[in-house]
Amino acid sequence: MNPRVLLIEDEWQLAQIVKDSLETRGFNMMCAKDGREGLRIYQEQRPDVIVLDIMMPNMDGFSFAEEVRKSDKQTPIIFLTAKAQTADVIKGFETGGNDYLKKPFSMDELIVRIRSLLGRFQQPQISPEGAVQIGQYSFNYTKQTLTRNNHAEFLSHREAEVLMRLCKNKNQVMERKAVLQELWGDDNFFNARSMDVFITKLRRYLKEDPRIQIVNIRGIGYKLIS
Repeated sequence: MNPRVLLIEDEWQLAQIVKDSLETRGFNMMCAKDGREGLRIYQEQRPDVIVLDIMMPNMDGFSFAEEVRKSDKQTPIIFLTAKAQTADVIKGFETGGNDYLKKPFSMDELIVRIRSLLGRFQQPQISPEGAVQIGQYSFNYTKQTLTRNNHAEFLSHREAEVLMRLCKNKNQVMERKAVLQELWGDDNFFNARSMDVFITKLRRYLKEDPRIQIVNIRGIGYKLIS
């Protein structure tokens, strides 16, 4: 089944170019000219991915994302923006975005981002033994073990919780603020420093596989790449 993309863009010429380009690549396109119309189409059609501009009439992209995220935490959202200031990027992630592209952008790059997000928004593949594969490592969340070449590293409860969240968000940003509030109960400075320590420990546990990285996304969170 071809992926269904909801494009919300008030620049008609750009919207037409994106629509035509993606349709030739096998995507089923739905288009809206502003956030309010986009919200109606989203509620009726439930697309697989949403691509939208930030600055739009009636309802801007941030407000649209906030509204969607009230009931839907999974559908990937890609922001299109004429600005790439740090504050805008951070706000985009905070309101529920998963990625962003700065205008002007290439159609090939947009398609790569869409396919990447569609592939990543899946629960980790868990073996019958309850393990998640991370590169050369086997992570058993229930037993709190990380195993490579028959050597098992026993994780603390919080290490296992952080690593599972990284696995669920593999190759996309795991927001620091959300994890701090969920696991520590508060996103204050001291808890943030504590989380940094756990990330450092996890990097050390995973260092034997050079393909695995836990990347710091400044001001936003972390990304597990493998």
